[in-house]
Amino acid sequence: MNVYRPSGGQVPTATPYAWPHDASISPKTTALMIIDMQNDFCSPNGYLSHQGYSLTPTRAPIPAIQTLLTLFRKHSFPIIFTREGHRPDLSTLSSRELHRSRNNPSGLGIGDQGPLGRLLIRGEPGHDIIPELTPLPNEPVVDKPGRSAFAYTDFELLLRLKGIKNLIITGVTTDVCVSCTMREANDRGFDCLLVGDACGASLQRLHDAAVEMVGTEGGIFGASAGAQEVVCAVEAWASKNVRGLGKEEDEESTGSSGDRSDE
Repeated sequence: MNVYRPSGGQVPTATPYAWPHDASISPKTTALMIIDMQNDFCSPNGYLSHQGYSLTPTRAPIPAIQTLLTLFRKHSFPIIFTREGHRPDLSTLSSRELHRSRNNPSGLGIGDQGPLGRLLIRGEPGHDIIPELTPLPNEPVVDKPGRSAFAYTDFELLLRLKGIKNLIITGVTTDVCVSCTMREANDRGFDCLLVGDACGASLQRLHDAAVEMVGTEGGIFGASAGAQEVVCAVEAWASKNVRGLGKEEDEESTGSSGDRSDE
């Protein structure tokens, strides 16, 4: 039996394997994820500030994410944003999580009033995506009450309906929401790429550890790469499949393009 393997793309310099493993980069298979780039995590006087952390590490990825966002929009790749936050009546917040969130020098946690509104509450200014990365109307925003984008959301449904199997993951924080989402995506069969310089954590050592964990056991949770490496891979795909689309279609119709193997 002849099996046609369509030409695709990879990030060949990803660690510890060329990503995606089946060279299938395309707008039909691959989505950019932007996790929790919200005012509460990236702007002064938000939730993270009240936890006592500097915002420098969580704002550092903004330029790299902007670069990827512009590129993925240019080539019509799917883009999905997430926001962490709770219902105003706190019905999605456990007592443990409320206690934990107030265990900081300020004594303020989820639901408490701050300069950007109630901390991590849907509909408040702090819950919004930062203005530098404002989603377009056609770009889904998944509101989640916890760490993983899969927990109690329709995120997986969005991916399955679009046929997405590869996730390029950016955002904050690398060690918490980014890592939780990547791990669960891996368990659900998605091939994930963590973009190291397009992610940030409250502490650099936590970011570094989270990136390092990805590459253990041959890529236990997926692979990692830098933003510029992703740019090069997507531009290479576009050069072959966008500007040369007509040529590729002609080659496919004559059977002269792509690899074939017999089973």
